[in-house]
Amino acid sequence: MPCECCTLKECFDIKPPYMKKVSDILTRKGTTIVSVSPTTTVLEALRMMASHNIGSVAIMDGDSLLGIMTERDYSRKVILKGKSSTDTPVADIMSTDYPKVHPSDTIEHCMQLLSEQNIRYLPVFEGEKMSGIISINDVVRETIISQEETISNLKEYLHANL
Repeated sequence: MPCECCTLKECFDIKPPYMKKVSDILTRKGTTIVSVSPTTTVLEALRMMASHNIGSVAIMDGDSLLGIMTERDYSRKVILKGKSSTDTPVADIMSTDYPKVHPSDTIEHCMQLLSEQNIRYLPVFEGEKMSGIISINDVVRETIISQEETISNLKEYLHANL
């Protein structure tokens, strides 16, 4: 029990939880960006996504991000509109209105963006250079890891003070 002369935080040296950042996700998963040119056909992009087991590809012109093509773009802008995957370039169906996040942004900020804008991917930028893409799955996984760390720390704390 804490003494009367100090607060619980001072007496037990309890530290606030570390705020997980986008950089934590990139450290865990890496910064590889799977990308295609704007003239790549949708079918070629889908094959690339399948071979990498991912749900999106960046559409790049050199180092510049033009947009992101997702499985959702494919289903809504090709399949439902009766377009051909072999003839349609990714530039015709890519989404371009993604908010940018930075390595220093918090996971909570990313969750808010993903939820409010009903999107599944966020491009990560350091200055003007794209440094990765994170998904809603990455954010959920990092949140679970953070909660597991908190539980472990609390268990250690309780066992040390018994």
